[in-house]
Amino acid sequence: NMRGMKESIKFLMPIFLGFFVTHVALIFYGIFAHHQGLFTIIPNTLQETRESIGALGWIPVLALILHAYSLGSGTYTGLEAVSNNVNRLREPRVSTGKWTMFYMAVSLSVTAAGMILLFLLWAPRPQEGMTLNAVVFQSILGSSDLGRATLYITLLLEAGLLFVAANTGFLAGPSVLANMAIDNWMPNRFRHLSTRLVIQNGLFLFGIFALGILLWCHGKVSLLVVLYSINVFITFSLSLFGMCVYWLRNRKKASPYWVLRLAFSFLAFLLTSSMLCITLISKFESGGWLTVVITCSVILICYGIRRHYIRFNRKLKHIDQQLQQDIVQPLKTVAMDPQQPTAVILVGKSPGVAMHTLLNVIRMFPRHFKNFVFLSAGIVDVESFAGQNSLQEMRQTVNNNLQYFVDYCHQYGIAAEAYASYGTDTVEELTHLAVTVSKKYSNCIFFSSKLIFDNDNLLTRFLHNETPLTLQRNLHLQGKELVILPMKI
Repeated sequence: NMRGMKESIKFLMPIFLGFFVTHVALIFYGIFAHHQGLFTIIPNTLQETRESIGALGWIPVLALILHAYSLGSGTYTGLEAVSNNVNRLREPRVSTGKWTMFYMAVSLSVTAAGMILLFLLWAPRPQEGMTLNAVVFQSILGSSDLGRATLYITLLLEAGLLFVAANTGFLAGPSVLANMAIDNWMPNRFRHLSTRLVIQNGLFLFGIFALGILLWCHGKVSLLVVLYSINVFITFSLSLFGMCVYWLRNRKKASPYWVLRLAFSFLAFLLTSSMLCITLISKFESGGWLTVVITCSVILICYGIRRHYIRFNRKLKHIDQQLQQDIVQPLKTVAMDPQQPTAVILVGKSPGVAMHTLLNVIRMFPRHFKNFVFLSAGIVDVESFAGQNSLQEMRQTVNNNLQYFVDYCHQYGIAAEAYASYGTDTVEELTHLAVTVSKKYSNCIFFSSKLIFDNDNLLTRFLHNETPLTLQRNLHLQGKELVILPMKI
Protein backbone atom coordinates (compact mmCIF):
# COMPACT_ATOMS: atom_id res chain seq x y z
CA ASN A 1 0.00 0.00 0.00
CA MET A 2 3.00 2.34 0.06
CA ARG A 3 4.32 4.33 -2.88
CA GLY A 4 7.90 4.09 -3.97
CA MET A 5 8.53 1.26 -1.52
CA LYS A 6 7.77 -1.72 -3.74
CA GLU A 7 11.32 -3.10 -3.60
CA SER A 8 11.51 -3.12 0.19
CA ILE A 9 7.89 -4.26 0.55
CA LYS A 10 8.51 -7.25 -1.72
CA PHE A 11 11.38 -8.28 0.56
CA LEU A 12 9.63 -7.58 3.86
CA MET A 13 6.10 -8.80 3.05
CA PRO A 14 7.00 -12.55 3.09
CA ILE A 15 8.43 -12.10 6.59
CA PHE A 16 5.17 -10.64 7.90
CA LEU A 17 2.99 -13.13 6.04
CA GLY A 18 5.14 -16.04 7.23
CA PHE A 19 4.92 -14.80 10.82
CA PHE A 20 1.15 -14.39 10.63
CA VAL A 21 0.45 -17.73 8.92
CA THR A 22 2.69 -19.80 11.22
CA HIS A 23 1.38 -18.17 14.40
CA VAL A 24 -2.29 -18.40 13.40
CA ALA A 25 -1.82 -22.07 12.50
CA LEU A 26 -0.04 -22.86 15.79
CA ILE A 27 -2.56 -20.85 17.81
CA PHE A 28 -5.61 -22.58 16.33
CA TYR A 29 -4.01 -26.01 16.52
CA GLY A 30 -2.89 -25.43 20.11
CA ILE A 31 -6.37 -24.28 21.16
CA PHE A 32 -8.03 -27.20 19.35
CA ALA A 33 -5.63 -29.72 20.93
CA HIS A 34 -6.58 -28.51 24.44
CA HIS A 35 -10.13 -27.39 23.72
CA GLN A 36 -11.42 -29.19 26.79
CA GLY A 37 -9.57 -26.65 28.93
CA LEU A 38 -11.63 -23.78 27.51
CA PHE A 39 -14.55 -24.67 29.81
CA THR A 40 -12.41 -24.25 32.93
CA ILE A 41 -10.53 -21.07 31.98
CA ILE A 42 -13.37 -18.63 32.65
CA PRO A 43 -14.38 -20.03 36.06
CA ASN A 44 -10.75 -20.27 37.18
CA THR A 45 -10.01 -16.74 36.00
CA LEU A 46 -13.03 -15.29 37.79
CA GLN A 47 -12.13 -17.15 40.98
CA GLU A 48 -8.49 -16.00 40.91
CA THR A 49 -9.63 -12.42 40.22
CA ARG A 50 -11.98 -12.46 43.22
CA GLU A 51 -9.23 -13.82 45.44
CA SER A 52 -6.78 -11.16 44.25
CA ILE A 53 -9.28 -8.36 44.82
CA GLY A 54 -10.10 -9.70 48.28
CA ALA A 55 -6.44 -9.87 49.23
CA LEU A 56 -5.17 -6.68 47.58
CA GLY A 57 -8.18 -4.51 46.74
CA TRP A 58 -9.53 -3.05 43.49
CA ILE A 59 -6.92 -0.35 42.98
CA PRO A 60 -3.80 -2.62 43.23
CA VAL A 61 -5.40 -5.21 40.93
CA LEU A 62 -6.34 -2.53 38.40
CA ALA A 63 -2.84 -1.07 38.63
CA LEU A 64 -1.40 -4.55 38.05
CA ILE A 65 -3.55 -5.01 34.93
CA LEU A 66 -2.57 -1.59 33.58
CA HIS A 67 1.10 -2.30 34.32
CA ALA A 68 0.91 -5.63 32.46
CA TYR A 69 -0.80 -3.86 29.56
CA SER A 70 1.92 -1.23 29.46
CA LEU A 71 4.59 -3.94 29.19
CA GLY A 72 3.03 -4.95 25.87
CA SER A 73 3.42 -1.51 24.37
CA GLY A 74 5.80 -2.91 21.78
CA THR A 75 2.70 -4.09 19.90
CA TYR A 76 2.00 -0.44 19.09
CA THR A 77 4.97 -0.39 16.72
CA GLY A 78 2.77 -1.04 13.69
CA LEU A 79 0.22 1.62 14.62
CA GLU A 80 3.00 4.15 15.09
CA ALA A 81 4.61 3.18 11.78
CA VAL A 82 1.39 3.63 9.82
CA SER A 83 0.63 6.98 11.48
CA ASN A 84 4.15 8.21 10.64
CA ASN A 85 3.81 7.18 6.99
CA VAL A 86 0.27 8.33 6.19
CA ASN A 87 1.62 10.62 3.46
CA ARG A 88 3.05 7.57 1.64
CA LEU A 89 -0.16 5.54 1.56
CA ARG A 90 -1.82 4.91 -1.76
CA GLU A 91 -4.71 7.19 -2.78
CA PRO A 92 -7.35 7.54 -1.41
CA ARG A 93 -5.22 7.84 1.72
CA VAL A 94 -8.09 8.05 4.21
CA SER A 95 -9.77 4.87 2.98
CA THR A 96 -6.43 3.07 2.65
CA GLY A 97 -5.42 4.13 6.15
CA LYS A 98 -8.70 2.92 7.64
CA TRP A 99 -8.43 -0.51 6.01
CA THR A 100 -4.76 -0.79 6.97
CA MET A 101 -5.59 -0.01 10.60
CA PHE A 102 -8.46 -2.53 10.49
CA TYR A 103 -6.24 -5.31 9.15
CA MET A 104 -3.57 -4.52 11.73
CA ALA A 105 -6.10 -4.45 14.57
CA VAL A 106 -7.52 -7.83 13.54
CA SER A 107 -4.10 -9.48 13.13
CA LEU A 108 -2.85 -8.00 16.40
CA SER A 109 -5.97 -9.04 18.32
CA VAL A 110 -5.95 -12.58 16.93
CA THR A 111 -2.25 -13.07 17.63
CA ALA A 112 -2.20 -11.50 21.12
CA ALA A 113 -5.45 -13.08 22.33
CA GLY A 114 -4.45 -16.43 20.83
CA MET A 115 -1.06 -16.42 22.57
CA ILE A 116 -2.72 -15.59 25.91
CA LEU A 117 -5.10 -18.52 25.42
CA LEU A 118 -2.18 -20.81 24.63
CA PHE A 119 -0.42 -19.73 27.83
CA LEU A 120 -3.56 -20.46 29.86
CA LEU A 121 -4.23 -23.82 28.17
CA TRP A 122 -0.68 -25.22 27.98
CA ALA A 123 0.64 -23.55 31.20
CA PRO A 124 4.27 -23.22 30.02
CA ARG A 125 6.93 -22.90 32.70
CA PRO A 126 9.76 -20.40 32.20
CA GLN A 127 13.02 -21.98 30.98
CA GLU A 128 16.46 -20.44 30.95
CA GLY A 129 17.32 -18.92 27.59
CA MET A 130 13.82 -19.37 26.09
CA THR A 131 10.83 -17.08 25.77
CA LEU A 132 7.35 -18.28 26.73
CA ASN A 133 6.47 -18.29 23.04
CA ALA A 134 9.29 -20.73 22.34
CA VAL A 135 8.33 -22.91 25.33
CA VAL A 136 4.66 -23.21 24.35
CA PHE A 137 5.44 -23.72 20.65
CA GLN A 138 7.93 -26.44 21.57
CA SER A 139 5.22 -28.18 23.60
CA ILE A 140 2.81 -27.98 20.66
CA LEU A 141 5.25 -29.09 17.96
CA GLY A 142 6.99 -31.81 19.92
CA SER A 143 10.60 -32.96 19.84
CA SER A 144 10.67 -34.51 16.34
CA ASP A 145 12.99 -33.22 13.63
CA LEU A 146 10.06 -31.65 11.79
CA GLY A 147 8.82 -30.06 15.00
CA ARG A 148 12.24 -28.58 15.81
CA ALA A 149 12.64 -27.27 12.25
CA THR A 150 9.20 -25.67 12.39
CA LEU A 151 10.05 -24.13 15.76
CA TYR A 152 13.27 -22.61 14.41
CA ILE A 153 11.45 -21.20 11.38
CA THR A 154 8.76 -19.71 13.62
CA LEU A 155 11.31 -18.06 15.90
CA LEU A 156 13.30 -16.75 12.93
CA LEU A 157 10.11 -15.18 11.55
CA GLU A 158 9.51 -13.54 14.94
CA ALA A 159 13.02 -12.08 14.83
CA GLY A 160 12.47 -11.03 11.23
CA LEU A 161 9.30 -9.18 12.22
CA LEU A 162 11.37 -7.12 14.66
CA PHE A 163 13.63 -6.12 11.76
CA VAL A 164 10.51 -5.11 9.80
CA ALA A 165 9.43 -2.95 12.75
CA ALA A 166 12.88 -1.36 12.91
CA ASN A 167 12.74 -0.69 9.16
CA THR A 168 9.47 1.25 9.52
CA GLY A 169 11.07 3.50 12.14
CA PHE A 170 14.04 4.29 9.92
CA LEU A 171 11.71 4.77 6.95
CA ALA A 172 9.67 7.44 8.75
CA GLY A 173 12.64 9.07 10.49
CA PRO A 174 13.75 11.46 7.71
CA SER A 175 10.14 12.60 7.19
CA VAL A 176 9.80 13.39 10.89
CA LEU A 177 13.09 15.31 10.81
CA ALA A 178 11.92 17.22 7.73
CA ASN A 179 8.69 18.32 9.40
CA MET A 180 10.61 19.36 12.52
CA ALA A 181 13.06 21.31 10.34
CA ILE A 182 10.19 23.17 8.65
CA ASP A 183 9.08 24.33 12.12
CA ASN A 184 12.70 25.24 13.05
CA TRP A 185 13.07 22.51 15.67
CA MET A 186 15.86 20.84 13.68
CA PRO A 187 18.54 22.18 11.30
CA ASN A 188 17.15 23.39 7.97
CA ARG A 189 19.31 20.92 6.07
CA PHE A 190 17.01 18.07 7.17
CA ARG A 191 14.04 19.48 5.26
CA HIS A 192 15.47 18.55 1.84
CA LEU A 193 14.12 15.01 1.49
CA SER A 194 14.76 15.03 -2.26
CA THR A 195 18.49 15.10 -1.53
CA ARG A 196 19.83 11.61 -1.00
CA LEU A 197 22.62 12.91 1.22
CA VAL A 198 20.10 14.43 3.65
CA ILE A 199 18.19 11.16 4.00
CA GLN A 200 21.46 9.35 4.57
CA ASN A 201 22.47 11.90 7.20
CA GLY A 202 19.18 11.34 9.01
CA LEU A 203 19.58 7.57 8.92
CA PHE A 204 23.21 7.84 10.03
CA LEU A 205 22.08 10.06 12.91
CA PHE A 206 19.51 7.50 14.05
CA GLY A 207 21.91 4.64 13.56
CA ILE A 208 24.73 6.24 15.55
CA PHE A 209 22.46 7.03 18.50
CA ALA A 210 20.87 3.57 18.38
CA LEU A 211 24.28 1.90 18.28
CA GLY A 212 25.47 4.07 21.16
CA ILE A 213 22.48 3.07 23.31
CA LEU A 214 23.00 -0.61 22.45
CA LEU A 215 26.66 -0.47 23.45
CA TRP A 216 25.90 1.47 26.62
CA CYS A 217 23.23 -0.96 27.90
CA HIS A 218 24.98 -4.07 26.47
CA GLY A 219 21.80 -4.97 24.56
CA LYS A 220 19.74 -5.50 27.73
CA VAL A 221 16.24 -6.10 26.41
CA SER A 222 14.46 -5.10 29.63
CA LEU A 223 16.11 -1.66 29.53
CA LEU A 224 15.52 -1.18 25.79
CA VAL A 225 11.82 -2.03 26.16
CA VAL A 226 11.49 0.60 28.91
CA LEU A 227 13.22 3.20 26.71
CA TYR A 228 10.89 2.38 23.85
CA SER A 229 7.66 2.13 25.87
CA ILE A 230 8.00 5.46 27.66
CA ASN A 231 8.76 7.42 24.49
CA VAL A 232 5.99 5.67 22.53
CA PHE A 233 3.41 6.57 25.17
CA ILE A 234 4.73 10.14 25.28
CA THR A 235 4.08 10.53 21.54
CA PHE A 236 0.67 8.82 21.78
CA SER A 237 -0.39 10.96 24.74
CA LEU A 238 0.69 14.19 23.03
CA SER A 239 -0.99 13.21 19.76
CA LEU A 240 -4.27 12.31 21.45
CA PHE A 241 -4.19 15.46 23.56
CA GLY A 242 -3.71 17.38 20.32
CA MET A 243 -6.79 15.63 18.89
CA CYS A 244 -8.79 16.74 21.95
CA VAL A 245 -7.68 20.33 21.38
CA TYR A 246 -8.48 19.99 17.67
CA TRP A 247 -12.08 18.89 18.26
CA LEU A 248 -12.60 21.64 20.84
CA ARG A 249 -11.32 24.35 18.52
CA ASN A 250 -13.23 23.08 15.49
CA ARG A 251 -16.47 22.06 17.21
CA LYS A 252 -18.47 24.66 15.27
CA LYS A 253 -17.15 23.50 11.90
CA ALA A 254 -17.13 19.79 12.74
CA SER A 255 -19.97 17.33 12.30
CA PRO A 256 -22.68 16.89 14.95
CA TYR A 257 -20.72 13.91 16.28
CA TRP A 258 -17.80 16.04 17.48
CA VAL A 259 -18.75 15.38 21.11
CA LEU A 260 -18.39 11.62 20.64
CA ARG A 261 -15.08 12.06 18.83
CA LEU A 262 -13.83 14.37 21.58
CA ALA A 263 -14.90 11.85 24.23
CA PHE A 264 -13.19 9.01 22.36
CA SER A 265 -9.96 11.00 21.97
CA PHE A 266 -10.03 12.01 25.64
CA LEU A 267 -10.63 8.41 26.74
CA ALA A 268 -7.70 7.25 24.63
CA PHE A 269 -5.58 10.08 26.06
CA LEU A 270 -6.42 8.97 29.62
CA LEU A 271 -5.46 5.39 28.72
CA THR A 272 -2.10 6.21 27.13
CA SER A 273 -1.17 8.84 29.73
CA SER A 274 -1.95 6.42 32.55
CA MET A 275 0.25 3.81 30.81
CA LEU A 276 2.99 6.41 30.63
CA CYS A 277 2.79 7.27 34.33
CA ILE A 278 2.64 3.63 35.41
CA THR A 279 5.61 2.63 33.26
CA LEU A 280 7.65 5.65 34.32
CA ILE A 281 7.00 5.10 38.03
CA SER A 282 7.35 1.32 38.09
CA LYS A 283 10.44 1.26 35.85
CA PHE A 284 12.12 4.46 37.02
CA GLU A 285 15.09 2.66 38.57
CA SER A 286 15.22 0.07 35.75
CA GLY A 287 15.84 2.56 32.98
CA GLY A 288 13.06 5.10 33.36
CA TRP A 289 15.46 7.72 34.68
CA LEU A 290 17.72 7.20 31.67
CA THR A 291 14.76 7.67 29.34
CA VAL A 292 13.91 10.94 31.07
CA VAL A 293 17.52 12.11 30.71
CA ILE A 294 17.76 11.16 27.01
CA THR A 295 14.36 12.57 26.06
CA CYS A 296 14.88 15.81 27.98
CA SER A 297 18.33 16.20 26.39
CA VAL A 298 16.83 15.89 22.90
CA ILE A 299 14.10 18.40 23.81
CA LEU A 300 16.69 20.88 25.12
CA ILE A 301 18.75 20.53 21.94
CA CYS A 302 15.64 21.18 19.82
CA TYR A 303 14.75 24.22 21.94
CA GLY A 304 18.29 25.53 21.51
CA ILE A 305 18.06 25.16 17.72
CA ARG A 306 14.65 26.84 17.62
CA ARG A 307 15.89 29.71 19.81
CA HIS A 308 18.80 30.26 17.41
CA TYR A 309 16.45 30.41 14.42
CA ILE A 310 14.09 32.80 16.25
CA ARG A 311 16.96 35.21 16.92
CA PHE A 312 18.15 34.79 13.34
CA ASN A 313 14.68 35.53 11.94
CA ARG A 314 14.58 38.73 13.97
CA LYS A 315 17.78 39.85 12.25
CA LEU A 316 16.27 38.95 8.88
CA LYS A 317 13.21 41.10 9.62
CA HIS A 318 15.53 43.99 10.45
CA ILE A 319 17.34 43.45 7.13
CA ASP A 320 13.98 43.33 5.31
CA GLN A 321 13.07 46.71 6.75
CA GLN A 322 16.45 48.23 5.83
CA LEU A 323 16.40 47.00 2.21
CA GLN A 324 12.71 47.59 1.55
CA GLN A 325 12.25 49.77 -1.54
CA ASP A 326 9.21 51.92 -2.29
CA ILE A 327 7.27 51.13 -5.44
CA VAL A 328 6.45 54.27 -7.46
CA GLN A 329 3.38 54.24 -9.67
CA PRO A 330 2.70 54.12 -12.57
CA LEU A 331 4.77 51.09 -13.53
CA LYS A 332 6.48 50.64 -16.90
CA THR A 333 5.63 47.15 -18.10
CA VAL A 334 8.31 45.77 -20.46
CA ALA A 335 7.91 42.60 -22.53
CA MET A 336 10.32 39.74 -21.94
CA ASP A 337 12.73 38.73 -24.71
CA PRO A 338 13.79 35.06 -24.28
CA GLN A 339 16.82 35.58 -26.52
CA GLN A 340 18.39 38.25 -24.28
CA PRO A 341 20.62 37.57 -21.22
CA THR A 342 18.44 36.68 -18.22
CA ALA A 343 19.20 36.77 -14.50
CA VAL A 344 17.17 34.33 -12.41
CA ILE A 345 16.93 35.38 -8.74
CA LEU A 346 15.95 32.83 -6.08
CA VAL A 347 13.60 34.40 -3.53
CA GLY A 348 13.41 32.80 -0.09
CA LYS A 349 11.35 33.67 2.95
CA SER A 350 13.33 36.91 3.45
CA PRO A 351 12.66 39.65 0.83
CA GLY A 352 15.68 41.55 2.14
CA VAL A 353 18.10 38.77 1.18
CA ALA A 354 16.58 38.53 -2.30
CA MET A 355 16.76 42.33 -2.69
CA HIS A 356 20.44 42.19 -1.67
CA THR A 357 20.99 39.59 -4.40
CA LEU A 358 19.14 41.64 -7.00
CA LEU A 359 21.00 44.89 -6.23
CA ASN A 360 24.37 43.14 -6.30
CA VAL A 361 23.60 41.51 -9.66
CA ILE A 362 22.69 44.92 -11.11
CA ARG A 363 25.86 46.44 -9.62
CA MET A 364 28.21 43.65 -10.76
CA PHE A 365 26.71 43.34 -14.27
CA PRO A 366 25.58 46.86 -15.23
CA ARG A 367 23.08 46.81 -18.11
CA HIS A 368 24.04 43.26 -19.07
CA PHE A 369 20.88 41.39 -18.12
CA LYS A 370 17.77 42.47 -20.03
CA ASN A 371 15.40 40.10 -18.25
CA PHE A 372 14.95 39.27 -14.56
CA VAL A 373 13.07 36.18 -13.42
CA PHE A 374 12.20 35.55 -9.77
CA LEU A 375 11.63 32.04 -8.40
CA SER A 376 10.16 31.09 -5.04
CA ALA A 377 8.92 27.88 -3.40
CA GLY A 378 6.27 27.72 -0.69
CA ILE A 379 6.80 24.89 1.79
CA VAL A 380 3.80 22.84 2.89
CA ASP A 381 3.94 20.46 5.85
CA VAL A 382 1.91 17.53 4.52
CA GLU A 383 1.57 15.91 7.95
CA SER A 384 0.34 19.00 9.78
CA PHE A 385 -3.27 19.72 10.64
CA ALA A 386 -3.08 23.29 9.33
CA GLY A 387 -6.33 24.37 7.77
CA GLN A 388 -7.00 25.65 4.29
CA ASN A 389 -6.72 29.23 5.54
CA SER A 390 -3.08 28.68 6.55
CA LEU A 391 -2.24 27.31 3.11
CA GLN A 392 -3.95 30.24 1.41
CA GLU A 393 -2.05 32.70 3.60
CA MET A 394 1.23 31.01 2.67
CA ARG A 395 0.37 31.20 -1.04
CA GLN A 396 -0.61 34.85 -0.68
CA THR A 397 2.67 35.68 1.06
CA VAL A 398 4.76 33.99 -1.64
CA ASN A 399 2.83 35.66 -4.46
CA ASN A 400 3.05 39.10 -2.81
CA ASN A 401 6.83 38.77 -2.40
CA LEU A 402 7.27 37.82 -6.05
CA GLN A 403 4.97 40.58 -7.25
CA TYR A 404 6.94 43.09 -5.19
CA PHE A 405 10.17 42.27 -7.07
CA VAL A 406 8.43 42.29 -10.45
CA ASP A 407 6.95 45.74 -9.69
CA TYR A 408 10.34 47.00 -8.51
CA CYS A 409 11.91 46.05 -11.84
CA HIS A 410 9.01 47.45 -13.86
CA GLN A 411 9.27 50.87 -12.25
CA TYR A 412 12.78 51.17 -13.72
CA GLY A 413 11.74 49.82 -17.12
CA ILE A 414 13.31 46.37 -16.64
CA ALA A 415 11.53 43.31 -18.01
CA ALA A 416 10.64 40.90 -15.20
CA GLU A 417 8.34 38.01 -14.35
CA ALA A 418 7.99 35.47 -11.53
CA TYR A 419 7.26 31.79 -10.98
CA ALA A 420 6.09 30.07 -7.81
CA SER A 421 5.78 26.45 -6.77
CA TYR A 422 4.43 24.73 -3.65
CA GLY A 423 5.46 21.45 -2.10
CA THR A 424 7.22 19.76 0.79
CA ASP A 425 10.82 20.23 -0.36
CA THR A 426 12.42 23.58 -1.20
CA VAL A 427 15.28 22.18 -3.26
CA GLU A 428 13.04 19.88 -5.27
CA GLU A 429 10.54 22.61 -6.11
CA LEU A 430 13.22 25.17 -7.02
CA THR A 431 15.02 22.62 -9.18
CA HIS A 432 11.83 21.96 -11.17
CA LEU A 433 11.26 25.70 -11.59
CA ALA A 434 14.86 26.20 -12.70
CA VAL A 435 14.51 23.52 -15.35
CA THR A 436 11.30 25.12 -16.62
CA VAL A 437 12.81 28.61 -16.78
CA SER A 438 16.03 27.44 -18.45
CA LYS A 439 13.99 25.88 -21.27
CA LYS A 440 12.32 29.22 -21.93
CA TYR A 441 15.41 31.40 -21.40
CA SER A 442 18.41 29.60 -22.85
CA ASN A 443 20.82 32.43 -21.98
CA CYS A 444 20.18 32.58 -18.24
CA ILE A 445 22.26 32.52 -15.05
CA PHE A 446 20.85 31.72 -11.60
CA PHE A 447 21.72 33.79 -8.54
CA SER A 448 21.31 33.19 -4.81
CA SER A 449 22.86 34.46 -1.57
CA LYS A 450 24.93 32.81 1.12
CA LEU A 451 24.85 34.23 4.65
CA ILE A 452 28.17 35.15 6.26
CA PHE A 453 28.24 35.58 10.06
CA ASP A 454 30.65 37.71 12.09
CA ASN A 455 31.23 34.82 14.48
CA ASP A 456 31.36 32.02 11.97
CA ASN A 457 31.69 28.58 13.56
CA LEU A 458 30.75 24.95 13.03
CA LEU A 459 27.25 25.51 14.44
CA THR A 460 26.35 28.36 12.07
CA ARG A 461 27.74 26.45 9.10
CA PHE A 462 25.63 23.42 10.08
CA LEU A 463 22.41 25.38 10.65
CA HIS A 464 22.51 27.67 7.59
CA ASN A 465 23.21 27.88 3.84
CA GLU A 466 22.32 24.30 3.04
CA THR A 467 19.60 25.23 0.51
CA PRO A 468 21.73 27.33 -1.91
CA LEU A 469 24.66 24.91 -1.74
CA THR A 470 22.46 21.86 -2.36
CA LEU A 471 20.61 23.62 -5.17
CA GLN A 472 23.93 24.65 -6.73
CA ARG A 473 25.05 21.00 -6.80
CA ASN A 474 21.78 19.94 -8.43
CA LEU A 475 21.95 22.64 -11.11
CA HIS A 476 25.62 22.02 -11.82
CA LEU A 477 24.82 18.36 -12.47
CA GLN A 478 22.34 19.53 -15.10
CA GLY A 479 24.85 21.89 -16.72
CA LYS A 480 23.29 25.10 -15.36
CA GLU A 481 25.11 27.93 -13.61
CA LEU A 482 24.19 29.11 -10.11
CA VAL A 483 26.22 31.99 -8.65
CA ILE A 484 26.12 32.33 -4.85
CA LEU A 485 26.74 35.86 -3.60
CA PRO A 486 27.91 36.48 0.00
CA MET A 487 25.75 38.49 2.39
CA LYS A 488 27.12 39.47 5.80
CA ILE A 489 24.79 39.16 8.81
